[in-house]
Amino acid sequence: MPDLDLQVLDGRFAAAKDASRALGRATTSTKDAALEQVSRLLRERAAEIVAANAGDLDAGREQGLSTGLLDRLTLDERRIGAIADAVLEVIGLDDPVGESVSGRSLPNGVRIDQVRVPLGVVGAIYEARPNVTIDIAVLALKSGNAVVLRGGSAAERTNAVLVQLLRDALEAAGLPGEAVQTVDDFGRAGANHLMQARDFVDVLIPRGSAGLIRAVVEQAKVPVIETGAGVVHMYLDESAREDWSVELVHNAKVQRPSVCNALETLLVHRGAAERLLPPVLARLEAAGVTVHADETVRAMRPDLAPVTEEDWATEHMSLEISVGVVDSLDDALAHIRRYSTKHTESIVTNDLANAERFLDEVDAAAVMVNASTRFTDGAEFGFGAEVGISTQKLHARGPMGLPQLTSTKWLVRGAGHVRG
Repeated sequence: MPDLDLQVLDGRFAAAKDASRALGRATTSTKDAALEQVSRLLRERAAEIVAANAGDLDAGREQGLSTGLLDRLTLDERRIGAIADAVLEVIGLDDPVGESVSGRSLPNGVRIDQVRVPLGVVGAIYEARPNVTIDIAVLALKSGNAVVLRGGSAAERTNAVLVQLLRDALEAAGLPGEAVQTVDDFGRAGANHLMQARDFVDVLIPRGSAGLIRAVVEQAKVPVIETGAGVVHMYLDESAREDWSVELVHNAKVQRPSVCNALETLLVHRGAAERLLPPVLARLEAAGVTVHADETVRAMRPDLAPVTEEDWATEHMSLEISVGVVDSLDDALAHIRRYSTKHTESIVTNDLANAERFLDEVDAAAVMVNASTRFTDGAEFGFGAEVGISTQKLHARGPMGLPQLTSTKWLVRGAGHVRG
């Protein structure tokens, strides 16, 4: 790891700032041409990416990375192909830059329009997720933004290949490769300097563990869009169908347990516990899920591990789940209010009034009825990819796509008008 050279780092940030101006003026067709190059190069260089990723995985195993983090770190040819397909989907999305948000003419003839403009330079700090390197860069480029990336030491080899690929794609389309920068080679010190770079970076987006996100929010001087950890709940109401309950819980927990929209806590109405818990738990345990259960559940299944206060607040990111029984919808809502990270919450019910009340009262970026929490995802929402899932309430909330990477400015057109 080289010594921290602020001049070098600030030079990279300044280059990104300069490149952002060219991107902000680029036509949609030019930006789309760059994205076509990204998709093509991902497929052409898949073997190189997999080889670099294998080095990161070997190092991660030696360092004792968790199963969940190793899963997030892994890029094989299938995942690379899916990323390349997602890039092409972004090409098909509307370019938000220049879109009119509102407009009107004043009685005196002055015309006022509010239009979308790029944010400028988007910084991103994330852990062991090389797919995020492409996701963030592609959405940023389509919306006219440059990026400065800190992908973490765990994915340093993979990210180095991906950053070069992105630069090559931009230059092939006639855009500046300097629009994609990295501070990975400066490690944590580079990340810290990125968080302080108010003169160059317009917004910072952290993605990763609760600890990483909290550190960025507390230490950054650059404005932060907070993407939160996912302590995600599903509540099985008294009227919940058994077949839906079994399938939804299984999908939400097991399909990909290492991601932020995976289920972490299952709450079951007391009146449905004897009916629903045996088949739901059987399906989970057949998939290798470890269940942490409250006293009521353990009265039915004494072999289960007892749930702790810490478990209720934990994003396991693995095949573990906390399970409890509640007396009512009110109690379920109270539990969610206490432990939710305001990411995604879901109810399974056949009671329309309870469904609407859950939708109305739960404070989260995504609230669902009779659907798996795994749907909280930029691709599933039709964004092609996502920058992250914002759990805050300012500027953006939920999966962040192209419009969320823009701001607005007001255009005022007059003809010699003065204010009286």
